[in-house]
Amino acid sequence: MSMINVRNVKTVFDDRVVHDGLNLSVGEGEIYGLLGPSGCGKTTLLREMVMLQEFQGGTIEILGNDLSTIRHSDAQRLRREWGVLFQAGALFSSLNLKENIALPLKEYTDLSKKMIDEIVEFKINLVGLNSSDALLYPSQISGGMKKKAGLARALSMDPKLLFLDEPTSGLDPISAREFDSLILKLRKLLGLTIVMVSHDLQSIYDTLDRVAIIDEKKIVYEGSLDNIKSVESRFINRFFRGNFE
Repeated sequence: MSMINVRNVKTVFDDRVVHDGLNLSVGEGEIYGLLGPSGCGKTTLLREMVMLQEFQGGTIEILGNDLSTIRHSDAQRLRREWGVLFQAGALFSSLNLKENIALPLKEYTDLSKKMIDEIVEFKINLVGLNSSDALLYPSQISGGMKKKAGLARALSMDPKLLFLDEPTSGLDPISAREFDSLILKLRKLLGLTIVMVSHDLQSIYDTLDRVAIIDEKKIVYEGSLDNIKSVESRFINRFFRGNFE
């Protein structure tokens, strides 16, 4: 079953074409990677998938909903079905971790404060933070803790889909590998489908089931990493083979 279908998507910024007919599909339960050179529009596509940015042609279908024709009420309902971890965590600096993680629950549900508190504590522990971290502010914690807190917030509504933008960027190697292990654990535990933008080669090999390579405004490869080195692409040649000639 496809959770996401992208068909012939075109993206234009002013007079610059970023995507010129992208096609890909994400299956249920997959960890799916969006890869490609800097400036190819990986994060742009992710933002289009979560309705933070408009596209100029084609269709993006998420959980059976066509984003190009979706009604406002359906869009609001659909937003509850996914969580997003932005590259820098995107935590609100004026709120402590508990308040950051509780925000979607306060915004989208009528749950009692007691119930919200219990959910927040569960999510904090789920991502590997301590209960005592809940009252800390973003300025008081490490980059790895910010990523985990952002992940806890992304999971607060029990989403079916999880979108991750460069989740290991800025982390030291040990923290990055811990985060990869956490993602794999959460996918198994929660039955998540995950779409991830990444430049981290180790993370790509450790976590991804399939990838889409965006290059020269198109998808130049979609599939497993097993066959990727057989594809002729300048980006693949440099990134996966280390050949800079």
